[in-house]
Amino acid sequence: MLDTQMLDRIEQGAGFIAALDQSGGSTPKALKVYGIEEDAYTNDHQMFALIHAMRCRIMTARSFTGDKIIGAILFEKTMDSNAGGKPVPQLLWERGIVPFLKVDKGLEAEANGVQLMKPMPELDPVLETAKAQGVFGTKMRSVVHKASPSGIAAIVKQQFVVAEQILGHGLLPILEPEVSIESTERSRCDVMVFEAISRELNTLAEGRKIMLKLSLPMRPNLYAPLVNHPRVARLAALSGGFSRDQACAELAKNRGVIASFSRALLQDLHHSMTDKAFDHALGSAITQIYAASTAKV
Repeated sequence: MLDTQMLDRIEQGAGFIAALDQSGGSTPKALKVYGIEEDAYTNDHQMFALIHAMRCRIMTARSFTGDKIIGAILFEKTMDSNAGGKPVPQLLWERGIVPFLKVDKGLEAEANGVQLMKPMPELDPVLETAKAQGVFGTKMRSVVHKASPSGIAAIVKQQFVVAEQILGHGLLPILEPEVSIESTERSRCDVMVFEAISRELNTLAEGRKIMLKLSLPMRPNLYAPLVNHPRVARLAALSGGFSRDQACAELAKNRGVIASFSRALLQDLHHSMTDKAFDHALGSAITQIYAASTAKV
């Protein structure tokens, strides 16, 4: 069963979701933006130690609170670690921020215009651990590159099948069938993803809810029917490679949609900053993304 206090925070809270779940191939990119080059580490253990230190600095910063942030998505190693002397999920919830866990294991090679999620044979024990540690929900990502009806139907179907497994553990799944902003058929992909999700939502059992994390649509308010759907707890948008200014400008055009940004949130942070400068840069980003999530054009 879903935690009712956390569910109310996600459904009714003013703010956005911080994505702190960089993993695998995205970790070196995130560290490079943070000012740490690949020659600063020699193995995955050192790499993840550096990214965890960055995340801890973010999560314990004065500006990183539930005043403007309603949720945060974590990498599994982050969920299992401490920050500020406390287990990370506990620290976040004490700050009014609902913890989520990234559960996908990366993407398959592109086929039929899309990238499905890789198999997740160990998902059940991961979900049991997450629930025991106070995590409220999960997130999983797949990617659309081309306007392929069968390909898009397949990735959306896969997302909903895994969502049912997650719901069975009393966790709220965030489904993320991302449309690449580099797609030459982006507008058509947006519409086809919207239509496929609309169909699958009707298969959910009465009383069950999911969240959605979708690419910023080329046509503003395309997702309005999903925002208001009784089985959608909240709809968030990813920045998808846009700068923060670009992503916030597009987000502000979409009523009822909040941010779930990663790169756009962290782009101005650098490991060499003083704590004061770091918190100022992070706080400025949080304020800008909060405004785009709550004050619509």
